[in-house]
Amino acid sequence: MPDEFYFAVRPMLAVSNGSLVMLSTPYGKRGVFYEAWESPAGWEKYQVTAHEIGRVTPGFLEEERASLPPLIFRQEYECSFEETEDQVFTTDLIDQAVTSEVKPLFATGG
Repeated sequence: MPDEFYFAVRPMLAVSNGSLVMLSTPYGKRGVFYEAWESPAGWEKYQVTAHEIGRVTPGFLEEERASLPPLIFRQEYECSFEETEDQVFTTDLIDQAVTSEVKPLFATGG
């Protein structure tokens, strides 16, 4: 689901006092699911890889490993948040380059 769907659903919890459950495999180090997973608070998190599911046979996983690009296999079967395929700089490199200690060169409107 697009992130916009998540943002549209959240206000519905105000009156119902409902629960929000997100189930997914990682799809890059981006978006609401990644941000929630990386957040230290606010979510109860469970990680279950395909290797831990009895219904998924080792033979099937080996066929998939042989058929899929390594990034896709790790992402879909091993719950690994991978860099997106079209990303020029890694997420870690970008995070290391950003600091609140440096003031912007140009003031933004306001």
